[in-house]
Amino acid sequence: MESLADTPWDVIISGTGLAQSLLALALSRSGKNVLHVDRNPYYGGSEAAFSLQEAEEWANRVNSETGDHPFEDASIRLGDGSSETGTQLSASRAYTLSLSPQLIYARSQLLPTLVSSKVHRQLEFQAVGSWWIHRHGDGNDNWLYRVPGSREDIFADDMISVKSKRTLMRFIRHIGPSQPGVDEAGGAGSSLEEDVGDASLTEYLTSKFKVPEELHAPLLSLCLSQASPQQTSAHYAVARIKRHLASLGVYGSGFGSLAVKWGGGSEIAQVGCRALAVGGGVYVLNTGIEALDYPVEHAISDDSRIQLSLTNGESIKTKFVVGSNWDFPTETRLSCDCDKVARSITVVSSALESLFPATAEGGPVPVGAVVTFPGASLGEPDDSPPVYILVHSSETGECPTGQCVLYGSVSRPGSDGQALIDTAVQQLLQSAAGSDVKVLWSLRYTQLGRAESISAQPVSSPERIIRLPPPSLDLAFDDVLIDTVKNAWQTIMGDEANDHEFMTFEDREGAYEE
Repeated sequence: MESLADTPWDVIISGTGLAQSLLALALSRSGKNVLHVDRNPYYGGSEAAFSLQEAEEWANRVNSETGDHPFEDASIRLGDGSSETGTQLSASRAYTLSLSPQLIYARSQLLPTLVSSKVHRQLEFQAVGSWWIHRHGDGNDNWLYRVPGSREDIFADDMISVKSKRTLMRFIRHIGPSQPGVDEAGGAGSSLEEDVGDASLTEYLTSKFKVPEELHAPLLSLCLSQASPQQTSAHYAVARIKRHLASLGVYGSGFGSLAVKWGGGSEIAQVGCRALAVGGGVYVLNTGIEALDYPVEHAISDDSRIQLSLTNGESIKTKFVVGSNWDFPTETRLSCDCDKVARSITVVSSALESLFPATAEGGPVPVGAVVTFPGASLGEPDDSPPVYILVHSSETGECPTGQCVLYGSVSRPGSDGQALIDTAVQQLLQSAAGSDVKVLWSLRYTQLGRAESISAQPVSSPERIIRLPPPSLDLAFDDVLIDTVKNAWQTIMGDEANDHEFMTFEDREGAYEE
């Protein structure tokens, strides 16, 4: 095999996370020499998906690494501490568990990008259906309330008073699809910024529409905010609720968001990497960048190259190197004040069928549901962050039939956040299935990444080192990532970008004859 050092590389991509893998897809028809490396032995980076054994190996690796990394404090529990319960688990390979599960809205920029690049045929998209919110009553009276996600749902809901329905419909009409002379906020002659100002979601709903307080948390759940209604800006919430409503019915009745079968973002990342491999790119796992030696600024020219030392002992040269901060040597990293969330993956011994009703006549049976636990419903102060649990059925390919995977998340890292997720999981099982359902296996960890307050733009230096932003901690795919990848692609392509359309490819000859 020819040594990597013998090739004059145009681009080195470090890491196989979603951003790097979409960039690999964008460069797959460029004709450039691209080397794609990852210090990990698996694809996917922060979006990786694992079997049970792989998850255990990953947790051990997280806890043994020193320095700055995107994950911390990983631990695994088997069957609530009972080895007898643990025997109900299937073989390790029967599970495909995602570190960063995300919803993809039908109006997301990701979907047309996957279609125009011709890789959508290698992915299977499935419907995510109902949004639920946990309500805490007197004593042990807890239940899950299905959040009305459309106009039809609101009219059919028998728990909302007629007066509240009118108020809610007035709010939805106001933020609804734009009409001639009406802007994105839904208000004639005013922008979204002018309409909401700097108000919180609570202030906006109360002062402008008199929406009753008991409907604030359900509306918060539709925008997937990881802060309380009082701490969520109306600008952020309105734009996302609008996206939720606009996505309904785009690909079928009764749902507006999607999941990708067999591991979500990990599957998209692998599709992008395969496209580059077919286009002549070279992949090397278990190999990262150990050192960078780039030309001084005055010496940079079109032909000058950065010299890299890889962890496998090889030295190579390239025109561009791309990666997240964590994919570069420690001494060359930039300071990054990342946000942190507590996350967990829990396998339970029930299909939880009640959470996956068909949401419209003739519509598909959803494979995913969103359950929101406001802080107050878990005994926390009203301004505490909510806990979200994304529930995936076995139809996602992530677990065996008769089981479900619960992906928990709360913007309170560490043991306090994990305690909240544990309580939410138990309340979910009690409300949706009863006392016989058991936790078979769980993985808990802290994830570092980017909240909305941190810039998503890549940073390019004069030395042609492109640093991608930290991955988003959003529970839905962040469309800003597409712009991030496009900016990096344009930097690499230079004047050639004018001769290519970003992510717009013809079918490869014979690629889909089967």
